[in-house]
This record gives sequence, C-alpha cells and structure tokens, in this order.
Amino acid sequence: MNLEDLRHANFKLLDDAVTDWSTMVENLKDLEESATKGLRNAAQKADWQGLNANVSRIFVGKTAGEFGDAHKQADSIRNILRDTRDELKDYKRQLIEAIDRAWEKKVSVYGVAGGGFEAMINVHPEPKDAKLRIDTAVKEIQGILEKATESDSSAAKVLKAIAEQSQLGFSDASYKDRDAAADAVKKADELAKLAKKDPDELTKTELNAINSGLAKYRNDPLFAEEFATKLGPKGTLEFYSGAAAAGAGTYDPDRLQTMKQLQKNLGITLGTATRSDSMAMDKWESSITSLGEKRLGEYEDGPRSFVVMSNLMRFGDYDTDFLTSYGDRLLEFDKQVDTDSHSGTPFWVNNHDQSNLNFWDKNDRGRDPVSGFLQALGHNPEASAQFFQSPGVDGDYVDKESEVNENLKYLTKERHWYEDPTFEGDRDVMAGRDALGHALEAATTGYAYDADPMSAKDPMIPGSGDRRTEATADVMEQVAYLYGSEDGPKMLHDQPEMADSLGKMGAAYIDDIDHSISGFGDQSKDAGDFPSQYPGRANFGEQGAIDFLSVLGQNETSHNTVTAAQHLYTLSLLDAHPPTNADQIDHARDALNVGAQARGILDNAYVEQATADAEGDADEANKAIAKGDDWKKVAAGAVIAGGIAAIPLPGSTAAAIVFAPVAADTAGEILGTFLGHSIDDGAAEEDPTAKAQMTSAEFYGKGAGDLGTAYSSYLKDHPEVARTADHEDWKQRVEDAYYGTGSHKNEYRGRAPYED
Repeated sequence: MNLEDLRHANFKLLDDAVTDWSTMVENLKDLEESATKGLRNAAQKADWQGLNANVSRIFVGKTAGEFGDAHKQADSIRNILRDTRDELKDYKRQLIEAIDRAWEKKVSVYGVAGGGFEAMINVHPEPKDAKLRIDTAVKEIQGILEKATESDSSAAKVLKAIAEQSQLGFSDASYKDRDAAADAVKKADELAKLAKKDPDELTKTELNAINSGLAKYRNDPLFAEEFATKLGPKGTLEFYSGAAAAGAGTYDPDRLQTMKQLQKNLGITLGTATRSDSMAMDKWESSITSLGEKRLGEYEDGPRSFVVMSNLMRFGDYDTDFLTSYGDRLLEFDKQVDTDSHSGTPFWVNNHDQSNLNFWDKNDRGRDPVSGFLQALGHNPEASAQFFQSPGVDGDYVDKESEVNENLKYLTKERHWYEDPTFEGDRDVMAGRDALGHALEAATTGYAYDADPMSAKDPMIPGSGDRRTEATADVMEQVAYLYGSEDGPKMLHDQPEMADSLGKMGAAYIDDIDHSISGFGDQSKDAGDFPSQYPGRANFGEQGAIDFLSVLGQNETSHNTVTAAQHLYTLSLLDAHPPTNADQIDHARDALNVGAQARGILDNAYVEQATADAEGDADEANKAIAKGDDWKKVAAGAVIAGGIAAIPLPGSTAAAIVFAPVAADTAGEILGTFLGHSIDDGAAEEDPTAKAQMTSAEFYGKGAGDLGTAYSSYLKDHPEVARTADHEDWKQRVEDAYYGTGSHKNEYRGRAPYED
C-alpha cells in the first residue's frame, strides 16, 4: 500500500460496493426463503410422472439450494468488503494523524516515485535528536502502511478464493468477517508448511499443532482447499502415511489417540476440500486418482496411494463426482489384481504391507483400500446410488443378472475378501463386507449409514424424513434380486457381516415389499392399500419380494429388524384407515392380510433355518427359535417422525438406526399403544431361560397372537364392523395368510434354508 494512495484514498466506490452487496444480501435472503418454502416444497409435494418424477424434482431441489448458497456467498463478500473498507478508512485516519504528529516534530513525510516515502527534518539547524524523530515517524507510518497492505491483500486473496470455490453456481462458504476468512487461509498455509517436513523429524508438539489446527478448521472450505492444494496430492498422502509409520514399533501411550485424531481430522478436511469446484481442486482430485496404484516412499516401497487415500476418506463427506471417478479407477485396478487371490495369495492384505493406516477399527487395519472407499460411499448416499446404478431394466423391475450393476455384482458375488484385523481384532469378521453393507444402506435409504435423524448436531444430517427416490429404489431392486436369488441363502450365510445392513434395507422398503406381495401375482394391486410415499417406488415383483423376505428371515438379525418394521408399518396402516367406511375397512383388511403373509414368510424362514442349523438337536433349535421373538426389543425404541420410524437397534449407538416407513407423520392410537405396551408390559425383557425352550409351534403361536392383537385393536371400538369382520371370517383369512406362506408350504413361496 503506497503512502500517497492511502493518504488520498477515495472510498466512494467501496462504499457503493458495500451498499450494493448489502442490498443483494437482503434480496437473496428473500429469494432463498421463497425458493425453500415455495419452489422446493411445491416440487416435493407435486405428483411428478415419468422422468419428471426423478430428474425435474432433483433439479428443482438443487436450484432452490443454489439460492441458499448465493445468499451465503453474497453475505460473506459483503462482510469482507465492509470490514476491509472500515479498516482502510481507519488506517487512512491513522496515517494522516501520524503525518501530522511528525510535522509537529518538524518532520516532513512525502511519497516518492515507485511507491515509497521519505521523511526529513524541515527546520534549520537540525535538532540534536533529528535521527530519533525521523526513525520514530518512519516506524509508525511504515507499520500503518504494512497493516493496510495486509488488510487489502488478504481481502483480495479471500475474495478470489471464495469466487473460485465454484466455477458454476455458488459455494456454501460463509464468513462473518474478513479476519475469519483470512485467518483460515493463513492457518492453512502454516500447517501445510509444517506438514511438508520429513515425518521422522516432525516433533510430537508439531504433530499435535497440525492436529488441533485441522480439528478447528476441518469444515472451513477456504482452509480445506488451501491446505490440500498447498500440501499437494502426493504430499498429502506422504504426510499421513509417513506420520503413521514414524511412530510404529515404538512405545508411546498417546500415539494411537494422536493418529486416530489425525486420520479423522485430515479425512474430514480433505472431504471438505473436494466439495470445492475450483480448478486447483479439480487438478488435485485428478492427481490423487491417477496416483492410485503407485507406491509412496523414496524407494517406492511404501503403501500404494489407493490404500492411504481410502483410509482418509473413511471420515468426511466427499464430493460425489470425485468419489465415483476414484471408485471406478480403484475397482478397475482391483479387478486386475484380484486374480492373484485365486491362488490364495491376497494382493492387498499380505505380509509385504504391514503398516496400520486405519486406527479406528480393531477388525480393519486398513490394508484393503476397497473397504475405506466403501465407508466413504456410506457417508454419501448420492455417490453410492450413482456408483451402483443399474445399467437398465427391461421391464417393471430387476429380474435378470444383466440388469445388475457390474460394481455391485463384483463386490457381492465375485471379489475375494480377506479379514484384516489387528492382533486384538476378530479374525472371523470381514470388515470389508461390513463396509459394503454401509455403502448399500446409504445408496438405498438416502441416509448416511451412521445417520442419527433425531440429532441436528451432525452437519451431514439436516433432518429426518423419507429420502428414498427412484435412484435409491433402483439400487434396492438390485439388492433384493441378488440376495433373493437362488444363491441368496448361501450369500447371506457366507456374508454374515451384511445381515444387519440387509435388514435395514428391507425395513426401509417394507411398504414397497408389501405392495409387491399384494394382489394376484403381479396384477390387481390396489394403489390405496400401500400408497407410494415417493416417486418411482421400488417394484420387486411378487415372487421377488417373497424370495427376498424368505432369505432375510434366515438370519436372526435381519429377521428381527424386518419383522419389527413390518409390524410397525401394518399398525400404522390400521391407524391410517379407521373403520369409518367400506373403503377404509377394505384397506385395513388388505393391510392385515399382506402383513400376515410377510410375517409368515419371515417367521417360517427363521424356523426352517434354525432347524437346519441345529442338525437334529432339538434343544439347540429351540434356543435359536426363541431369539426370533427379540424383534420386539427392536421395535420398542422406535420414534415416529416425518413419515418414518427411526428404530435404534438394542445395544448399539446411533450408528445402528433402522429407518422404516409408516403411513403417517406421527404414531396413531394403535401404533402408539403398541409402542407403549412393548416397553411397559415387559415384553422386551422376558425371561431368557423360559424363552430358551420355545418350540416352533410356540413361536408361530406368538406370531399369530401379534396379528390377533392388531386385529382386535382395530375393531375394539366398532362392534358393528367387528360383527361384519367375524361374518366375513377375517380372523381365518389372516391366520391362513400367516401360516400358509413359506418354503415349507410350497417350493415357490420362498427360498429353502441354507445347508452346508
């Protein structure tokens, strides 16, 4: 900043800019409110058909979101301009006052060619302290000019950075003032410089400083991009892998905690950075992907870049386009090297690569990059749905393998998976398959797999509600086809880590499953019985739905999860169709009948599998059968909001939430009574000793009893309707529907139990 420029500065244009941007902020605020409450809400409620049901709705939603981003960006720009204007005006005042003070000390200050300035004594003879007077004036004025220069240049830098965050549209970067944005960029430069040091020479104090800085700024867009690009693609990977290796083999009680936090903080930071649409980040992402199969290290003996990056992306919300392009390159390479596994020699999990790069899971050291990548998909439902998108469906639903996504087919049926635990881990757990389940949960439900809809604290979870779309349903149809196929029982048996995720997916689509089961074959379905709750609903075909349910029923976890969802959904339909007229009664009756069929398929499959697993040991079979009644523990904690039931799995954290559709935003009388009684009457805390001897007959009796209770609850205050129901033999129809389904009844009613 030149002395004369600041001394004679005219801030009118800057004043006008601040005024104009302030007006823009207010206008965009109004537009954001109109777009959110009007445009987006109208699009969500509209009855879209065909391509509009998916493409236009999503486009409108994203367009509405752009108004919000535009408002944030305009507000940040106004704040930065206003702060800079105010600071420069103040520095001008300070400069003039400093020059006046110098004049009072007989020192003249004036600008010279080239932008500098000089000071000299303006009286003769010179006073004895002339040099001190000149030095004092120069030091004060130089300090003012330096601060003014920093104010001006830092504003230019952050304004440019904000503008470059998005090549098209607007970024969601938001800053309350210029200093906040400038500090973020400055801190990123400092930490990147520190992270470029040789990891072996990086002190514990320095590593902690990097960690704390990342923890503070990891969600800041300008910081994240500046840090990532200043460190560079290869530098980023070498920093993390080097830090992980530097302390390996040494005893440091704090090392594990330090590395856990570094993995998480750096992962979230990079995820934030990838959401920038700047040319610099586009180049960074492309380079990271290109480096994938190459080894890191001076002698190319370090871990492959895929391994390092995949462990970092376990944390954070990564850009959709980056994830899908990265995943395509990773699986392309993985398919090539997976052939080595045919000989029994794993490519990724082997004795050559011994370093730990994942510090959060005793069952997953992080040597298989596919595992970390799938965890990243589990945090980005949009990317996951794209990655597993069907190549095209010839008909109403997926019913042939050619309609299954190649990535999905490879990961579920073809790839060789290997356990990768630490010395303290469980060698019976295949962590990679668990990660695959997480990715598919996100792809099918529209939620991050560890979402907690009851908490507004997680920035990745803006709220509860049904997030299924035609795109999520597309993936769900493929999953149901694969696991409901003839190979399904063996697949579930060989992939026990998938059972909880498959249960969650089945629960999330229980309304569509019921709709597919209803009617006669694939015909004569009453749209009013199981109304679609989102455009482009999933269709499994009657037989496909039955086969999928029968496989889910073969595992205790998936059986109990889906049974809980089925019961809650059926009760919610009874609430939604009170016996006030013939149409309502017809819908309720159909809900009971189809609910009984679905429950019968699940329960029969469970009993048949428990019996097959027991291999003739009646006591063992009975003990296993008894556990099938634990679905009530699952249902007991359900919270109804936004048209879904959020069901926490017992003994789990918020990462184990089951989402199941219900027929209303809140629980009605019948559903509410069940939820209350399932806790109050002790059903969730039955004596395990007594349950251990539950025979199949007793188990089926309890299932029929649950349906009978639902039937009675619906009719208890309507004696006239009850008499009609009795005359029409509702009870027998519901009972027949429950007992008359399953593989033991007819080979076409579901998959037989798995047997070695």
